[in-house]
Amino acid sequence: MVAPRPGSKMQIQSYKHNGQLHRVWENSLVLKGTESIVIGANDKTQVTESDGRSWVTREPAICYFHAKYWFNIIGMLRTDGIYYYCNISSPFVFDEEALKYIDYDLDVKVYPDMTYDILDEDEYDDHRLQMNYPRVLDRILHNNLDYLLRWIRQRKGPFSPDFVDQWYERYLTYR
Repeated sequence: MVAPRPGSKMQIQSYKHNGQLHRVWENSLVLKGTESIVIGANDKTQVTESDGRSWVTREPAICYFHAKYWFNIIGMLRTDGIYYYCNISSPFVFDEEALKYIDYDLDVKVYPDMTYDILDEDEYDDHRLQMNYPRVLDRILHNNLDYLLRWIRQRKGPFSPDFVDQWYERYLTYR
């Protein structure tokens, strides 16, 4: 697999299990790009939904993608602290067009005090039935949700102290 080059811009494309394009983020800056990990950053980035509606992100964000784990993590820098939005998703793939992953609806919102809420379980159940997720996929996704929750509780990876701040400092050097 090709890895994105640090300092380059990339598009991020989110799909659904049935192959339908779900959401596109334009012009995220690559801070780290290897075959297994991509760390990107964006601020005031245009996001386009599958129905054509678009909106602009409100704050700087550091995005963490892994080729092994079935989740990705977005750390959003707000005035009252760092909030995380975590998507249960396929591992990413990167080609010359974009970084791509399948969004499986289950999400975890993490607050600055590291408490969290699991979101969209009903949406996951609906799509699991509509798109006929195999039982093995359902197990993989729930096992990775458990793994993600352990990372949160243990302050591991992007949840470790200073992770988002250090990558944001690197992002500022490109501006």
